[in-house]
Amino acid sequence: MEQRFLKKENNPHLLLFFAGWGADEHLFNLSVAEGYDYLLCFDYRSLTFDHTLLAGYHSIRLLAWSMGVWAASQVFGGKNFPWERRIAVNGTPLPIDDNLGIPEAVFAGTLNNFSESTLVRFRRRMCGTTAEVKRFLAHEPYRSVESLHEELSVLQTMVRQSQESAFGWDEAVVGSNDKIFLPGNQQRYWLGKATVRMRDMEHYDDDFFAACIGGKEAIWTKD
Repeated sequence: MEQRFLKKENNPHLLLFFAGWGADEHLFNLSVAEGYDYLLCFDYRSLTFDHTLLAGYHSIRLLAWSMGVWAASQVFGGKNFPWERRIAVNGTPLPIDDNLGIPEAVFAGTLNNFSESTLVRFRRRMCGTTAEVKRFLAHEPYRSVESLHEELSVLQTMVRQSQESAFGWDEAVVGSNDKIFLPGNQQRYWLGKATVRMRDMEHYDDDFFAACIGGKEAIWTKD
């Protein structure tokens, strides 16, 4: 796993963001809230995580998106940190599941037929609109097709071999137009496990992530 500080000024608080499959720092190099450092995690070909990077922070905002929800759940299961809020966005800790995540056949089909054209189609489904695709491509990850295919393959193996983590989340944000993690599957998983906040958005939403990272999104305010 890549762990990169995009802002490190010895602030007392930390925004810790587990991005989704295929991401890197170019996609989420956004302004963070005042008083927070910003640590981005991505590339889940390994779940090796340096927990010492979290030492010394008074509070930590944990934000995870898509496959990052599973990755963060695996990394932090059974561990205690000074969480301010733990927010899952358009993902579940059971990411390859017919009823609670991405259906098995859909995930396998994407992996087994992976190519540059497959990636283009996936990103269109992920963004939903031509305008949002253009915004995504304006800061497209600098990842090769080969590295994305490898990450997807490793994720399938690791997810199948892993047990569901007991790590708890405070809130799950579910995009009502999500075509990757279907809203109904997300809602079924989170029922009784976390507060669910429905949002009128696709799987990826540029404005939403800018507001989250910048501290301007309502998810950071407890109901």
